[in-house]
Amino acid sequence: MNNRIKVNIFAFITVLFWGSGFPFTRIIGSDISSYSLCFLRCLVSAVVLIIIGKFCHIRKPFCKKDILWFFLSGILGFSAYFVFFNLGLSTLTSATGSIITAASPVLTAIGLHRFYGERINLIGWISIACAFAGVAVLLLWNGILSINIGILWMFLCAAVFAGYNILNRTFSSKGYTAIEVSTYSAIFGAVQTLIFMPSAVSDIMDADISSCLSALYLGVFPGAVAYFFWSKAITLAERTSEVTNYLFINPLIAAIIGFLLLREIPDMGTFVGGAIIIISVIVFTLKGDPDAPAKLKESSE
Repeated sequence: MNNRIKVNIFAFITVLFWGSGFPFTRIIGSDISSYSLCFLRCLVSAVVLIIIGKFCHIRKPFCKKDILWFFLSGILGFSAYFVFFNLGLSTLTSATGSIITAASPVLTAIGLHRFYGERINLIGWISIACAFAGVAVLLLWNGILSINIGILWMFLCAAVFAGYNILNRTFSSKGYTAIEVSTYSAIFGAVQTLIFMPSAVSDIMDADISSCLSALYLGVFPGAVAYFFWSKAITLAERTSEVTNYLFINPLIAAIIGFLLLREIPDMGTFVGGAIIIISVIVFTLKGDPDAPAKLKESSE
């Protein structure tokens, strides 16, 4: 199995877990506040990754400067990401918030093109635009795009996660493994959200068992497992955009899992938008790389 196939598998597993986070968060409802859930997800993710890291014999940061970079990674990928996400959704409709967050792959591609010289050809950029349009169709088929201050929070959410993706590429180039990147980022994310621990303890004491189990699931699978596979995919990928474009599939997966768990009925927009998204990601994967023809020839030999 070549790296390109592994990248696609790891990226798909990641967005599958992240997509499941939407219905499980809905199951929790108001039992656990957004800030408490932020702390719990970071804490559970950090604990699980530390346990896995012990078996994988993760190394200490190579130098003191890298500790500061991991601290920043914890902000971008965990603490700030969840805070901005929660603040944005408190003032926006789900449709508006989701479509703005879907800008993250675009921001990542632009950042990597600017700082790392990762090339994307015309077909690649068109595929990105089409996938973004597919998200718009999926989420706004029967909805109305609301505009308020929450848009700023959601753009910040998309921006910080793009920064996290870029830092992942930086750590990979320094020789860090996926488990090392995700573990140290989660640890610092948990430390940064300790301020929410008192409210989290209070919420857990009052929450019912289904909410507690859902919070545990969110920390283990959309948290620890998904972030590990995400870092693994970025480590193996020749271009980070090969991985980040899978984020466009998130709304489609969320709709499917929402139907299976909550019996939410997808409308025609789900099927139309989902088809556009899937086709766009396939085209980008096969044709978005300027060197794709050469790679396909090499893999067939």
